[in-house]
Amino acid sequence: MGHRRTLHNARILVTGASQGIGRALAERAAARGARVLAAARSLGLLQQLQAEVGARGGRLEIVQADVANRDDRRRLLDAALERFGGLDILINNAGVGATGPFADAAPERLRTIMEVNFFGLTETTRLLLPLLKQGQQPAIVNISSVIGKRALPGSSEYCASKFAVQGFSEALRAELAKDGVDVLVVCPGRTRTQFVDNLLEKKTARAADRFRGQSAEHVAEATLRALERGKNEICLSLSGWLLVTANRFFPRLVDWIAARRA
Repeated sequence: MGHRRTLHNARILVTGASQGIGRALAERAAARGARVLAAARSLGLLQQLQAEVGARGGRLEIVQADVANRDDRRRLLDAALERFGGLDILINNAGVGATGPFADAAPERLRTIMEVNFFGLTETTRLLLPLLKQGQQPAIVNISSVIGKRALPGSSEYCASKFAVQGFSEALRAELAKDGVDVLVVCPGRTRTQFVDNLLEKKTARAADRFRGQSAEHVAEATLRALERGKNEICLSLSGWLLVTANRFFPRLVDWIAARRA
């Protein structure tokens, strides 16, 4: 377990904050009295978020940035220093995905997903670690996925990126224990967001439905509660928990079901 903390007045950076889980995290954190820096590629959506949070009395700053871009990652560091004088919590939420058989995809699909979901996350973390080590009750939150613990067909590249995030997080948690920096991994199941609409490619026989699953607000609330309680990992949704549990005790059965689904 990590450290219990309060989010009131905490300086929090949320990447991928213009839509979905990231937006809900920024809104809920600001409602708790945190000082939030929301980052995303879409300036227009960030400005809408800032206006809505401000109207409710929250404190939210914005910065337009793509975590896959080195110069933009530097802008995150500069913005945290200029707006807040430092950073206490980094929430790595930005991500992209695609569906379809691996054999039918161009190499660029895998490289794009890994560049955002893994290298963007790791290099943002690397850049901001010095600030976090100086922060108050510091923590890193990596938004992963249930299918970063048990992969499913049709999303091989996305699964691979989230498995990489899982391994990176576990190793980093041990490395940073001496510095008092917690690392929380969040593994949502199917969530109702615009993520499906923003997929790089949609090549599965079964169409993904963004209107099924848990809400982004539920994921955000569970994530912030886990931060406050000092948890190391949470797996959200009953179906996600069942998948991970079944794979632990009956891996051959889960393999058979996955093959039939493919």
